[in-house]
Amino acid sequence: MKSGKVYNNDVLAGIIIKDDNGIYQFNYDERYYANPLMPAISLTLPKTKRIHLSSTLFSFFFNLLSEGSNKKLQSQFLKIDEEDHFEFLLKTTSHETIGAIRVEEILNDEKH
Repeated sequence: MKSGKVYNNDVLAGIIIKDDNGIYQFNYDERYYANPLMPAISLTLPKTKRIHLSSTLFSFFFNLLSEGSNKKLQSQFLKIDEEDHFEFLLKTTSHETIGAIRVEEILNDEKH
């Protein structure tokens, strides 16, 4: 299982997970959810207590990824399969993203 912390303007918004069966999950952090001033990170991921599930990477997160020659260069430099979109998300969106959202990989020895 791989996972990442999702930040909105440096505030922990939630956790994204790809489980061992290839199912993607996103759930909002309890403090973020409880704060009425904090918006949903996306219209497609409304701010709810329920866990959002998908068999493919949520389009909102997919759209954070590089395309074309940038993706190819990142793939070669980071030694990531170009088709492993979740690995790309975890390895390339922790800083210098366009917009307010960034994702930091949670390492195996780190707790959410």
